[in-house]
Amino acid sequence: MDAVRTRIASATSASARTHGRSRHRARGRRATAARPSIRARAEASDGEDAVPEMYVDLACRLADAAGAVTTSMFRRRDLVVDDKSDASPVTIADREAESAMRMLVTKECPTHAIFGEEHGIELGSNGSSEWMWVFDPIDGTKSFITGKPLWGTLIALLHNGEPVLGILDQPVLKERWIGVRGKRTTMNGKQISVKKNESLADAYMYSTTPLMFEGMNAAKYDTLASKVKIPMFGCDCYAYGLLAMGFADLVVEADLKPYDYMALVPIVKGAGGSMTDWKGQELVFTADRAALESGQFQGEVIAACDETLLRDATSILSKTLF
Repeated sequence: MDAVRTRIASATSASARTHGRSRHRARGRRATAARPSIRARAEASDGEDAVPEMYVDLACRLADAAGAVTTSMFRRRDLVVDDKSDASPVTIADREAESAMRMLVTKECPTHAIFGEEHGIELGSNGSSEWMWVFDPIDGTKSFITGKPLWGTLIALLHNGEPVLGILDQPVLKERWIGVRGKRTTMNGKQISVKKNESLADAYMYSTTPLMFEGMNAAKYDTLASKVKIPMFGCDCYAYGLLAMGFADLVVEADLKPYDYMALVPIVKGAGGSMTDWKGQELVFTADRAALESGQFQGEVIAACDETLLRDATSILSKTLF
C-alpha cells in the first residue's frame, strides 16, 4: 500500500497531461483546497439530472492516478503475471492501479460505493450505493502483458444503477475518451461522433476474441458475422473508442462483467451511438454481490453507430437459433 500512496503522490504532483484535458485539470487545481467538501459542492451546484462537474474532475484525476501506476509497469519484462480462479491473468499493475483509484474515492466521496474487478464491491460509508464508481484498472490485461498498447483503464460512475459518466483512458498513447450524460463525448478534449451506417452489409464489427462466444452465443455471433462486411478481433475496450470516433460500426461481445462495459455506455451514447444488451435492453447494474456470484447480470453487450444497425443486429442476437 505504501507503493500505491507513493504513486498517487507522484501522479498528483506531476504536471497535467496536455492532450485535451486542460479544462478539467485547471478546475481540479483551483478546487484543491476545497476538495474535502466535493460532495456538498457538487450537490449544491448542479441540477438533479446533471452529472456534477466535480465528479467529472475526480474521474480525470482517477485516470491520472491509475495511469501513473500502469505506465510505470508497461512493457517490463520482469512483470509477474498471476492467474485468477477463472484462469484469466492479473498483475500487480491491475491491483495497484485499482487501489490508487479506490483510495481517492474513499477520501473525497466516502459515501459513494465502489465496484472494481480486482477488489470487489464496497458500499459507501453510510451503506449507500446511490452513486457507485465502477473500475477496470486494465481492460485488456492480455494486451498489457504482451506489450500491445490497446488496453485501457475504464472508470464509470453510476447513479441509481445507470451509467452517467465514463472514461476510457489509454495512458501510453495519451488518449482519453470522456462521456457524460447529456453532453457530447470528447476524445482528448475534442468532440467526436459516430459515423452513419444503417447497413449490416457495410459494417465493420469488432469483438475482443472469438473465444468469448460459446454454445448458442457462438451460433448467434456466427450468423451476425456472416452478414457484416468485416468481422475483426483484438481491441478490447479500445474498439468502443474507435466506434465513438466513427472508425467502426459495431462492437459485439459476450462473457463480460459490468466493469468491462459500464464506462463505455456514456462514451458511445454521447457520440451519437447506441449501446444495449443483446436483447436491446438498457445496461444497468446495482451493487449486489449475490447477483454477481450467481451470474445474474448483463454479460452480452452490443454497441452500434446507428439505431437501425442496432435493431437489425439485436434481432439476430436475441433469437433462439436451435
